[in-house]
Amino acid sequence: MKSLFAAVAVAAALLPLSSHAQFAKPEDAIKYRQSAYTVLGAHFGRLGAMVNGRIPYDAKVASYNASLVSTLAHLPGTAFGPGTDTGLNTRAKAEIWKDPAKFQAAYEKMVDATGKLPAAAGDPAALKTAFGAAAATCKGCHDDFRRE
Repeated sequence: MKSLFAAVAVAAALLPLSSHAQFAKPEDAIKYRQSAYTVLGAHFGRLGAMVNGRIPYDAKVASYNASLVSTLAHLPGTAFGPGTDTGLNTRAKAEIWKDPAKFQAAYEKMVDATGKLPAAAGDPAALKTAFGAAAATCKGCHDDFRRE
């Protein structure tokens, strides 16, 4: 299982954020990024439930979800290409395409912060700190680049 995570992480890391050719239509990219964010959010939410005491801390479950979040964070960035700013009820704000450097920097902060979760997953206090930092990067993107 760990080798699968490692392989996916390496593949995702090799895909530049501007790699849009993998999608036949803009709608395909929008569906992909929405799906990636949904799965990412589900696993991030499981960590949040532990960190906030809604469910008991379990090191094995925390480690599993932290590894997934770290890997999944790489996926949606490839799906913000030309023509993906409208359609399919996207909540992406136009600012993503108006200021791509700002979006790229925010996205990279999220990838970096979520990348620290696996190392912190074995210790509840460390996980809480790493989770808080990652959650702040998520909130920053939501505030600046996502319509509610």
